[in-house]
Amino acid sequence: MKSNDTDKKADDLERMYEQSFSGFGFFKPGQAIETEVVSISKDSVFLQVSGKSEGIIAREELTDEKGNLSVKVGDRIRAFFLKAEGGEMRFTTRISGKEAGARMLVQAFREKSPVEGLVEKEIKGGYDVKIGEFRAFCPYSMMGDRRSEDPAEYVGKRLPFRIQEFGDKGRSILVSNRAIHEEARQKRLEELKKSLSEGAVVKGRVASIQSYGAFVDLGGLQALLPVSEISRSRVEDIHAVLEVGQEIEAEILKLDWQGERISLSMKSLVADPWDSAAERYPLGSKHAGKVVRLADFGAFVSLEPGVDGLVHDSELAKASGEGPRGALSLKLGQELSVEILGVDQDRRRISLKPASSAEEDETTARYMGDSGDSDTYNPFAALLKK
Repeated sequence: MKSNDTDKKADDLERMYEQSFSGFGFFKPGQAIETEVVSISKDSVFLQVSGKSEGIIAREELTDEKGNLSVKVGDRIRAFFLKAEGGEMRFTTRISGKEAGARMLVQAFREKSPVEGLVEKEIKGGYDVKIGEFRAFCPYSMMGDRRSEDPAEYVGKRLPFRIQEFGDKGRSILVSNRAIHEEARQKRLEELKKSLSEGAVVKGRVASIQSYGAFVDLGGLQALLPVSEISRSRVEDIHAVLEVGQEIEAEILKLDWQGERISLSMKSLVADPWDSAAERYPLGSKHAGKVVRLADFGAFVSLEPGVDGLVHDSELAKASGEGPRGALSLKLGQELSVEILGVDQDRRRISLKPASSAEEDETTARYMGDSGDSDTYNPFAALLKK
């Protein structure tokens, strides 16, 4: 009976406090407001509430571990009404500790306001979370922004939660930490929608690498950089050109906000070498290349990053005299001198044949150009001249 009398007195006192501020607008414990920081003192941050009235938040709530204040005058923040005390309206940015009474938690549940809880231990199916004097349950599936490989990493941490269910006068509370992450992600997504567009050039950090491409973090949203869009040249090993944590610059190829999919391209920021291939590789010109791929019908030779040509098996057979399977004598990575037989710029194809190198041609020209009156007479060169 004594306990009931105490509860009744506490309720009556709270109603008196609420009524004393009725002229400034009625607030319930746990009620959320979006407001502006109007001034900052050594110990408190003052908020614009209504008319000339101000609300107060303890300064320590808005400072980091190094004591740096995270807000300034004029900033808008979200706060929750705690109580009227000593003629002041007290607010908080997080509902936790001794302030997390039953009425506060009920209000937080109704308004979907975040609460802070201490993850005390793992229990069957999830975690035991203490919020003020109450205990709540957070399933594994509702902890973190994604499923953790080490569930115990959350134990002992103070984390924000959203109350999903509140029953039996606080004896049955279900909370979700993932809902907080999802809300933050959606907020970042809305901000990104204002700044991102197809064709825009963005900077991001490589978050993970797969065989088919890399996922790039664009500040809260991950985009896919396909392996085919990394470079103008063929990428055989993606790990050889990208690493996790690397900062890259790329162009947005496609945006799908409904499916939350973004595709990027690094190679689109590099000039397409095929645009002027016909000028750089005229018919009959000779070039040094490298064998990059072998096929049943011939060998592909890289002339420069992004430009490969084909030496058909028939041309290899002519050069080697080994029959129709001339490509078998070549090896990947082998240097090869080739001559341009044809360029199809629109279809991105160049046909080649093996050729003597420019150095060999120059040596031959010098040899053939020797005069018969030279100090060293070469009868073979003289015979060729005739």
